Amino acid sequence: MPNSLPGAPTSASTTLKTICNRDCPDACGIVATVQDGRVTRLAGDPDHPVTRGFLCWRTNHFLELQYGPQRLTTPLLRGKDGVHRPASWDVALDLIADRLLTFRRESGPASIFHYRSGGSLGLLKPLTDWFFEQFGPVTVKRGDICSGAGEAAQNIDFGACDSHDLFDLLNARHILLWGKNVHVSSPHTIPVLRDARARGATLAMIDPVHHKGAEFCDAYWQPRPGGDFAFAMATARLLFERNAVSARAAQSCDNLDVFRALALSRSTADWCADADVTVDAASDLATRLADGPTAILVGWGMGRRLSGGATVRAVDALSAISGNLGIPGGGVSYYFRRRRSVDTEFIRGAASAPRTVCEPLFGQEILDAQDPPIRAVWITAGNPAVMLPDSQLVHRALASREFVVVVDPFFTDTARLADVVLPTTTLLETNDLVGAYGHHYVGVARAVVPPPEGVLDDLQIMQALAARVGLGDAMSGSARDWQERLLAPAARAQGMTIDALERAPMRNPLAPNVLFADGQFPTPTGRVNLITEAPSTKAEGAAEFPLSLLSLSTDRSQSSQWSREVDGPGGGPLPCTVHPDVAAAAGVAEGEQACLESAIGSIDVCVRTDARQRRDVAIVPKGGHHFTGQSANSILRARLTDLGEGGALYDEGVRLRRGNATSQRS
Repeated sequence: MPNSLPGAPTSASTTLKTICNRDCPDACGIVATVQDGRVTRLAGDPDHPVTRGFLCWRTNHFLELQYGPQRLTTPLLRGKDGVHRPASWDVALDLIADRLLTFRRESGPASIFHYRSGGSLGLLKPLTDWFFEQFGPVTVKRGDICSGAGEAAQNIDFGACDSHDLFDLLNARHILLWGKNVHVSSPHTIPVLRDARARGATLAMIDPVHHKGAEFCDAYWQPRPGGDFAFAMATARLLFERNAVSARAAQSCDNLDVFRALALSRSTADWCADADVTVDAASDLATRLADGPTAILVGWGMGRRLSGGATVRAVDALSAISGNLGIPGGGVSYYFRRRRSVDTEFIRGAASAPRTVCEPLFGQEILDAQDPPIRAVWITAGNPAVMLPDSQLVHRALASREFVVVVDPFFTDTARLADVVLPTTTLLETNDLVGAYGHHYVGVARAVVPPPEGVLDDLQIMQALAARVGLGDAMSGSARDWQERLLAPAARAQGMTIDALERAPMRNPLAPNVLFADGQFPTPTGRVNLITEAPSTKAEGAAEFPLSLLSLSTDRSQSSQWSREVDGPGGGPLPCTVHPDVAAAAGVAEGEQACLESAIGSIDVCVRTDARQRRDVAIVPKGGHHFTGQSANSILRARLTDLGEGGALYDEGVRLRRGNATSQRS
């Protein structure tokens, strides 16, 4: 695939390196070719130990967005007619300062809601939190739409949510990809997995969705959506029955007897029937765990269910009782602590806020807020109008506020609802510090080209606003000054300095190669806290809405940022993949337009069929555009996971029918 712009200049060019700061675990090293102040080509940094010289499709094609029509290059103000028109920075910032000061004076700082999400993972982004903490503190968000349940689960089980070194996979005898599509979500893990296979490791995949990873693995099991807990418990029962539980488990685990009783409370056949897998599948999985070291890579989507926390805890327990914790080649990898190298304790966040809004319940909690009501919303590094569930309600909540400010490089669905839109820098124009959540390397992002005239970065925006509201000194300092300030003293003491990071990315010296190698866990007892109860599961409306809606990441889009190859030139209905029998039952042929309905709404889709998929799933791309009817979140209820206040995004039942979508609820 091309990764350069057509018609690129032929004058002398130079290459500059930076780090991708978008919401992706790989945080790739990028080599940008620059000609006449314009980036003409992007390539992977061959010197980055994880990037290894290649980029994902999304970043290869980022220049289409960088220089595309949705790029913002001037502040916009929305008029009374709803039309956004260009304005100067002075006019825009003076208006914002006046409104924020008025709201604070009349209703108190709690009437202002600062929402920052993970659209950019630059470690300087939390400085917007620092500004609003000094200005208020104001209302902030709590919970986590993406990984809340899984992180909470591992913090309960292990006292920390982190991973072995990525290259420790080379020490594994077996590797389990449990709900993880590395080809889409972690493409730079694939070379490491191939190297592990070359050393003799086996790979197995557990996923209700058939994808490219199945061809990559030695074994593939396809449980029903949400059947992972039962699959894990069937496997646990077999480990107990075979006396294959590690001798260390009694010393390292709390609640071992209770967990054993839970596993034995149902037969293996019953657990497997619940998961819709064969007993042979559970037997094979138990054998791989007992024949360690076995590493488990857990996909983030598995935690995005009503019982997502319990499911991740069950997988954690399998690793613990089989003796695969704290050893080379083992572990349960859900997340890498990307902030370990920085010190942001001076930003207190929710601890200092007068009120919080739960991110997955964004729309309803804004509408319900009283004493005072939320009058203003500031949004940065996020596109909640598309990325949050029940987007109809999110739209209503934002549209009914007195004042909304959006900071973004692109004119998103959320920007369409804003009173003021402030253009900020892209990953190619940013100076920042970037940690990864798919490996332990840290790097400095550097602007390979200056932003277009009329564009400021987030730090400059907050500094300009601070000067207008009496907080000038609170935000002072260059991006490099803040990088130096944020770098943790312990990291600096071990050689991780900004000077060193500017020369090349470094592995975080504070991250262990093998997690819990000393057998100690930072839980209250110093031991693993095993799960003791099964989650309560209810198949609400299964007869009426028999398909599980799975809105999944793709290799062609970055959350709500869709490249033109995904959209098509005129948009069009959202592609929806189902089993051929599902399409036939609905009377819809391959390529035809149909309607996908849930309990709260419907959207038009273009049907695609795949006989490798289960008959109880409807698969659509994540993200999209709400204003063109391409966002699955418009028919997805806002509900919470059992732990961590995450979004239960994959428990929505839908049905496929002929015809067009009906009007959705307002």
